[in-house]
Amino acid sequence: MHNNGAILLISGPSGCGKSTLLKEVYKNIDKYYFSISTTTRAPREGEKHGIDYLFVSKEEFEADIKANNFLEYANVHGNYYGTSLKPVKQALKEDKLVIFDIDVQGHDLVKKTELSTYVTSVFITTPSLKELENRLNSRATDSKEVIEKRVSNAKIEINAIDKYDYFLINDDLQEASKKLVSLANIAKINATLFNKDEVVKAWMK
Repeated sequence: MHNNGAILLISGPSGCGKSTLLKEVYKNIDKYYFSISTTTRAPREGEKHGIDYLFVSKEEFEADIKANNFLEYANVHGNYYGTSLKPVKQALKEDKLVIFDIDVQGHDLVKKTELSTYVTSVFITTPSLKELENRLNSRATDSKEVIEKRVSNAKIEINAIDKYDYFLINDDLQEASKKLVSLANIAKINATLFNKDEVVKAWMK
């Protein structure tokens, strides 16, 4: 009747706990594909192809640019980085839930592609800006400059919540992860995924 593949797109400031919440989603969803970046740089020690990045040759990357296979890409210090649409489309064909952890600009780009009908989008944040600052400071993984940049980005990004289908405050991890798992399941029954004519025909039989 229809393709069961769907996209769960999440955005939110760095430090709001997206990756921790996603770990809970992975435990509860059978077939998923997490969209990772494609790059032409060499793998660093411990990095694995298909887990950290999709590592490809410069020729392959440039051929995919010509074929419009990238959602977005950039050349950083002589190496390409980008979000390839090829594995995403393949995962949708295999009826998987594709998960994007992407910023607000990335969300806007996805919405402009033919993938937009597959998307259920969720903006995740902390209960307050103060709490976000506390979390970033207590992680102690970033310099003061990086934290300041993340906080100023967060102040801008919060203004984009009306572009998203759902808004989730990560106050209590268990509560928030339950909600995100529910949304992941809801994404797969989004009405835009169904072909009306096929549904009506099958239902009328």
